[in-house]
Amino acid sequence: MDKPVNNRAWFLVLPVLLLVAFSAVLPLMTVVNYSVQDTFGGNEFFWAGLEWFDEVIHSDRIRAALGRQILFSAIILAIEIPLGIFVALNMPKKGFWASFCLVLMALPLLIPWNVVGTIWQVFGRVDIGLLGHTLKALGIDYNYVNDAIDAWITIIVMDVWHWTSLVALLCYAGLQSIPDAYYQAAKIDQASRWKVFRYIELPRMQGVLLIAVLLRFMDSFMIYTEPFVVTGGGPGNATTFLSIDLVKTAIGQFDLGPAAAFSLIYFLVILLISFVFYTVMTKDQGGQ
Repeated sequence: MDKPVNNRAWFLVLPVLLLVAFSAVLPLMTVVNYSVQDTFGGNEFFWAGLEWFDEVIHSDRIRAALGRQILFSAIILAIEIPLGIFVALNMPKKGFWASFCLVLMALPLLIPWNVVGTIWQVFGRVDIGLLGHTLKALGIDYNYVNDAIDAWITIIVMDVWHWTSLVALLCYAGLQSIPDAYYQAAKIDQASRWKVFRYIELPRMQGVLLIAVLLRFMDSFMIYTEPFVVTGGGPGNATTFLSIDLVKTAIGQFDLGPAAAFSLIYFLVILLISFVFYTVMTKDQGGQ
């Protein structure tokens, strides 16, 4: 028996479709239009074809920004994923302290990105910042404004402080779904702590870990506000990631054609990576 179709339901979805069209599709079409044209002002455009795409692909500056972006994302994942798992494993499972730890872990996630950048910008200053002044008093030559390594360390520590909680909370949710019978069976078999983690906890966290990796990679690959507020992309171009370079091209230099082509390539790269992660996640779920 065929299920009846209520065509009037489309009228309820129509406002959402119109909102998406005006907020996403139309701006995207505008960017596509700018990416294949050139202008000399006066609202006059000239067909440029794939010229801007070729310029972006062969740009040494953008390649350098891409290298910094990939390096930053790799470091973030290498730190935050193991650290989040470690924190989740050591959090209380029940009682008052479990609730207290959950609230405490959620606090950094509630702080807006620009506020996080401002906090660490002040925190790391040598003259008035607690971190910078303390390191200087200990005889450590630290200045994230002038030293590229110090700038990288500051941004990485800032991101770890801000987002490790997300990984920990996801892993904690995965651990909470493990039945007590699993642990009881492992205790009867006298399994070591490592074997409990390897054969019980890690497989049960596999789904949430894939989500954590996806979210953290996407966010770190698109990061803009925090490093821009802290370092402005400096010193020099040391912390100029793809998003900061894109904004400089579009707003600072007002090169709309290259900026539009740049943003489309950026979007396609993120879309491709998202598709890969989605394929891996759905394949993993299908195999369980």
